[in-house]
Amino acid sequence: MTEDKILELLDKGEGFTVEFKECFNGLNDSVYETVASFSNRYGGYIIFGITEDDDGKGVVHGVTRSAAPSMKKNFINMLNNPDKISPSLYLNLEEITIDGKLVLWVYIPMSSQVEFCNKKIFDRNGDSDQDITKSSDLVANLYNRKSSTYHEREIFPYVTTDHLHMELLTKVRQ
Repeated sequence: MTEDKILELLDKGEGFTVEFKECFNGLNDSVYETVASFSNRYGGYIIFGITEDDDGKGVVHGVTRSAAPSMKKNFINMLNNPDKISPSLYLNLEEITIDGKLVLWVYIPMSSQVEFCNKKIFDRNGDSDQDITKSSDLVANLYNRKSSTYHEREIFPYVTTDHLHMELLTKVRQ
C-alpha cells in the first residue's frame, strides 16, 4: 500500500470496500463487525486514525504512536479468538505515515466461508455493517453468493485424472 493509494481511498470516502475508523488509542468492537462484513461481501480496506469530513472524505488524524503496538497485537488476538471472530482470520495491521501522522490499515479479503462476529453474521450494505443473523433470506443470499463464487467444497463427479495437467503441479505448489 502506498501513500498515494491511501490518499485516493480517503478522497473517495467510505463505501462497500472502504471503512474509516477513528481508533486513535485503541480498537473498538465495530472494527470486528466490519472485518466480518467485508469478509462476507467483497473484501475491503479498513483505515485507522481517520475521520470523515462533511463531504464524506477521509481526514487524517493519525493513531497515537505509543498505542499502535498494542492495537496491532489486540487485532491479531481478537481475529484468533473464536468467541469474537469465527473462523479465524490471519491478518495484520500495517503502518504507513501520511503527513507525519501514523495510519494503520488492513485489507480484508473476501472469504469462501461465512464469517461470524460475536456469533452474529454481518454483511456490508453501502458504507455500513448490517447484522443479518435473524433474516433467513439475507443469510440464504449470503450462502448462495459464496457457494456460487467458490468451488472448493464442490464435488465434480465426472472429472478424472486425465483432466489434470500434472505439469502445473509445480506452479500450484509455489
